[in-house]
Amino acid sequence: MPTNVTPEYKKAKEAFKRARDPQERLTCLKEMLRLVPKHKGTDHLQAEIKTRIKQLTDELAGPKKGGARTGPVHTVQPDGAAQVALIGPPNTGKSTIHDQLTGSHAEVGPYPHTTNAPLPGMFNYNDVQFQLVDLPPVSSTYMEPWMPNALQLAHAALLIVDLSIPGCVENVVAIRERLGEKRISLVDQWRGSFEPGLLDIEGVKEEKDADTDLSTFEGEEEVDRTFRVIVPTLLVANKCDLDWERDEIEILEELVGVRYPAVAVSTKTGEGMDKIGPLLFQGLGVVRVYTKIPGKKVDTGRPYTLFEGETVQDVAHLVHRDLAKTLKFARIWGSSKFDGQQVGKDHVVRDGDVIELHG
Repeated sequence: MPTNVTPEYKKAKEAFKRARDPQERLTCLKEMLRLVPKHKGTDHLQAEIKTRIKQLTDELAGPKKGGARTGPVHTVQPDGAAQVALIGPPNTGKSTIHDQLTGSHAEVGPYPHTTNAPLPGMFNYNDVQFQLVDLPPVSSTYMEPWMPNALQLAHAALLIVDLSIPGCVENVVAIRERLGEKRISLVDQWRGSFEPGLLDIEGVKEEKDADTDLSTFEGEEEVDRTFRVIVPTLLVANKCDLDWERDEIEILEELVGVRYPAVAVSTKTGEGMDKIGPLLFQGLGVVRVYTKIPGKKVDTGRPYTLFEGETVQDVAHLVHRDLAKTLKFARIWGSSKFDGQQVGKDHVVRDGDVIELHG
């Protein structure tokens, strides 16, 4: 039976898929439950929404009184411009890449499953802070049961592989299949576009919004479309200092059946490591915005970071939620027709803009 959801429900669903703050996600879920049509065709969807509401409510409440956590926290709350998950088969150098980019001092060892809990670290590129989360390895025989939850909030993923390891293709296929079964899809669609020359294999030919483009999954039930997590993925072929050719990246992607944008790196020589920052910046479509108070100089400290297509209203929300509610207009320097141009709340901001908000 078709669900026949309303435009109002679809709007609430899109807000949920964009939200990263747990309290905001909970609010969106409650709104979805209120708006979803109540008939037999939506019974499964209603049950799933109620389950998610309970999970988030319990998470926000914290441990019960008198109780204590008995294991690691399996989700990391997003910080910085975007959360990027590092995933891959065992012994690919994933944790070494995380350590070199963030200075996390991640435990590294020549044996499988050295990483057994999410490890966050901050990676700075051009005044933009990316939160890189090192996750346990996934293989054809094992995946931590909480891994799908850990990926719920990720804006993107680095899929780390070592082409010199036998069984590389089988492990990549297994990762995609295991996560796919849990409604986590590692896709080659990115919000922004990549500068030519940065990639070893160019997998993206046009700009796509990975938050909303679900055309690949047409025909799925509404509950699957609602809760499927779309994660734009960059293939990082590590240990390029060893005896393998860059053509092997293309061969891997042909065998796996997906054409991720790809870059070859070496944590030993440093080759390619400097490409990861600009690739994340460009692929995610990050926009840096600076603010100023009327009559004062521009705040040239750390910029507010948004994504391409976001607006003055979104900037106000980052500055202060109360300001977002009372915002009347803004003045903008940078992408405007003239300095100090007055614009409305729906004006789309551009990278490097300076904004003066008026409530």
